[in-house]
Amino acid sequence: MFESLRSNPSARGFAALYGGTLLSGGWSMIIPTIPVLAVHFGVSSGAAAQVVTATAIGKFFGTIIAGILLDRIGTRSVLVGGPLAGCIAALLCAVVPWFFALLALSLCIGAADSLGATAREFAALDLARRNQRGRLISSMHGTHNIGAAIAPFAGGWLTEIFSFKAAFVGYAASCALMAVLGALGPNVASPAQHKVPARAVGWGLAALRQRLLGWSALFREIRPDLRTTFVALVLATLVSQSQRIIVQSMLPLYAGAYLDLSPSQVGMLFTISGVVVFAMIIPAGFIMDRVGRKWCTVPSTGAPALVFLLIPLTNSFTELALLVGIAGFAQGLSLGSLATSTYDVVPAHARGRLQALRRTIAELGSGVAPLIGGYLANRYNPGVPFLVYAPLLLFSATWLALVGKETLEK
Repeated sequence: MFESLRSNPSARGFAALYGGTLLSGGWSMIIPTIPVLAVHFGVSSGAAAQVVTATAIGKFFGTIIAGILLDRIGTRSVLVGGPLAGCIAALLCAVVPWFFALLALSLCIGAADSLGATAREFAALDLARRNQRGRLISSMHGTHNIGAAIAPFAGGWLTEIFSFKAAFVGYAASCALMAVLGALGPNVASPAQHKVPARAVGWGLAALRQRLLGWSALFREIRPDLRTTFVALVLATLVSQSQRIIVQSMLPLYAGAYLDLSPSQVGMLFTISGVVVFAMIIPAGFIMDRVGRKWCTVPSTGAPALVFLLIPLTNSFTELALLVGIAGFAQGLSLGSLATSTYDVVPAHARGRLQALRRTIAELGSGVAPLIGGYLANRYNPGVPFLVYAPLLLFSATWLALVGKETLEK
């Protein structure tokens, strides 16, 4: 096996990228430390949980930065620099005496994680044929989920045996290994750009107008017949991210307040979803590459609409578990399908920035969704957010089906 890795650059590249993807799930080592952080820094549990929020904000900005860097300097620098930045930030988290400093460093960790994740996906594309993209990206998402599922146990164990600082050091070690794998992995050079627009300076109206014109010009780099498909994929990503956040935030409230389910039963609902998502990783990849991308993107957006309409009508754990299983099936289909379709649509010289644009809009949606869902739940009841988001999911699925083009080349 090792001889094969040494003699086959593609095999060596895939090994490095999948290894880095598995290790990237190590961030979830930090999740079990949240109650301990509250005690150590003398803050409330809600305040301590903002470590997750800070990381999410960092990922938002990291996505934007990654798109620009990958189109300008290629993957090697980002594959190494991103994890190294995360390693340094995690080590500092283990020694800083102030909670606000920990939040600022968590933001850096999120940005670094997003840099590395985007670069690995970007680099992997050049190692696979176009008709293998679905399986490639779906399996990379699945590999990350495996790491994210294992890491909380490791983080909790390190925290119990030593302290919360050990979990941050453990994640720093994962980042260091990611940087090593990044140095050994493939180096995809920056694609030649057709034209480099002048950079906007400052944040006045003129600079803002110039930036908007730059994004408009970038959008026009997409083939005219594929532009509406790109817009449909952006909308689908937005509603897909939003519906996952709604499920994570509103489902426990609905299950507890209306069905009077126990915490263990609520946890079991999410376990059922996770098992179904994991089971769909390989089938979804084959469907994307053998049947068509739309056979994954359309059902993964439309099925949750039906689930959202039915959730407020459930009366038992069994009924809710069935709907959660269907939602997990849809999420399994969505893993990588929207990203794969976007890579098919956008030109190579702008794929980093256009993917970043799609994901940035999606992150905005996932940030707003809890606020809207929380308002509706407080104003009415926890079942209303599902009913409000269902039409948006249905509209997005319809647009993908009727307007979006099939991008798989057979």
